[in-house]
Amino acid sequence: METISIVDAKNYVDKKVKIGVWLTNKRSSGKIAFLQLRDGTAFFQGVVVKNNVSEEIFTLAKEVRQEESMYVIGTIHEDSRSHFGYEIEIDEIELVGTSKDYPISPKEHGTDFLMDHRHLWLRSKRQFAVMKIRSELIRATYEFFHKEGFVKFDAPILTGSAPEGTTELFHTEYFDKDAYLSQSGQLYEEAGAMAYGKVFSFGPTFRAEKSKTRRHLIEFWMIEPEMAFMHQEESLELQERYIANLVQTVLDNCQYELKLLGRDPQVLQRYTELPYPRISYDEAVKLLQKSGDFPDVEWGKDFGSPEETYLAEHFSKPVFVLNYPKAIKPFYMKPHPTRDDVVICADLLAPEGYGEIIGGSERATDLVYLEEQIKKAGLNKEDYQWYLDLRRYGSVPHSGFGLGLERAVTWITGEEHIREAIPFPRLLNRIYP
Repeated sequence: METISIVDAKNYVDKKVKIGVWLTNKRSSGKIAFLQLRDGTAFFQGVVVKNNVSEEIFTLAKEVRQEESMYVIGTIHEDSRSHFGYEIEIDEIELVGTSKDYPISPKEHGTDFLMDHRHLWLRSKRQFAVMKIRSELIRATYEFFHKEGFVKFDAPILTGSAPEGTTELFHTEYFDKDAYLSQSGQLYEEAGAMAYGKVFSFGPTFRAEKSKTRRHLIEFWMIEPEMAFMHQEESLELQERYIANLVQTVLDNCQYELKLLGRDPQVLQRYTELPYPRISYDEAVKLLQKSGDFPDVEWGKDFGSPEETYLAEHFSKPVFVLNYPKAIKPFYMKPHPTRDDVVICADLLAPEGYGEIIGGSERATDLVYLEEQIKKAGLNKEDYQWYLDLRRYGSVPHSGFGLGLERAVTWITGEEHIREAIPFPRLLNRIYP
């Protein structure tokens, strides 16, 4: 008799097996007890028939409590009525760990309550599905960029400079010097690109900005590729291939998780169709104004959640918005060759109301221009001398972008709220004990 995982049940139909599981829920109907079980790979049902087991086992099956752990021994059967397709008819139960007064009962709970118990909330079906898809996206990311010839290049978490503006930094001290939790690894990735051609980083980033929207997290994980000898158009082509690849990977490998979430695969399939639409910021402003739904929209302002939602829904698939005003973008973006008021950049907006999932640009290469922009941004030029060296010694056209993993996961899984989708990262006022 083999010890297996639930996910492998399909390979053991009509065979007796042993599985280590936790109980998520139960019900009984006279002489049959139905146990809802999980083991970290999948969820399925265990059936205990009174006439086929000892009195002790049947009593245990009726008395076992939510989240108690056990070994079950029984025979795997197909079950076309279930979401999983298989169940186990249990002959024996060996209790391993007890659980009394488990706080997350099968009833509905508010998000605040669940966030306070997120170390246990991870065990629920929706969280299981979301985190498994998140893991698959990470695996697919590494595979995609390695196939594209990228080198994994890690940026530090503690930095001495700000890519995105000093108002969003968490300040600390590092050996008596000012240091900040990283907003982005981009500047360091540019150094990597000048050494290795194409690099990408994957790590935590932090934003101290105050926000009341569902879209902003204090801590999230960012995937940031940077490419030497690459202009913006080539970068956009890479970005859309990357996103389409992520979505297709989930469709290929996470059908069970999508079913648990109730996510329609046909909707996701639409997002694998390339190319994605592209419009300029100018065109986006006109489109919003023409709709009549956004009377406050005017050229020069950044888009908020409603505007991004309208634009993406207008095209029913991810859409690139190109060349935003220079005044609302970071200092490092390359100026437009024929216009002084915009920079060469693009945001990729996801449909269904999820907003920007990628922000990217071609990077400025002119040393004098960058020095001027650093000064205009109110930054200390001395902190950026190493960054300016990248322009002093063999500068080349280069581009890059960043994908916020949590928002991409929320979009692909179809979750309604970032906090509901991802129990980690944690909010600062709820530090994990």
